[in-house]
Amino acid sequence: MAAYFIVEIDTVDQDLMAEYRKHTPAAVEAFGGRFLVRGGASETLEGDWHPKRLVVLEFPSLDAAKSFYHSDQYKPLLEMRMKAGQSRLVLVEGAL
Repeated sequence: MAAYFIVEIDTVDQDLMAEYRKHTPAAVEAFGGRFLVRGGASETLEGDWHPKRLVVLEFPSLDAAKSFYHSDQYKPLLEMRMKAGQSRLVLVEGAL
């Protein structure tokens, strides 16, 4: 069963985040993942949630998603993202 990262990002260092974005696709792909949403316009239809940027990644399984997130390959990129802004991330199991 597929698994999805849903990430809300508020960037404070645009240059560092741009560098992060250059390297992330290869790391995601190495674990069988792909981007479904990578920024773009959003519109709040319910509630008071107004994210500045949303990213959704799909992985083939929860194990693949967790392996990516905790991997040595992603660790320096995660540190870069944490320095470049604040984010909230959830991992949810879903269906293809």
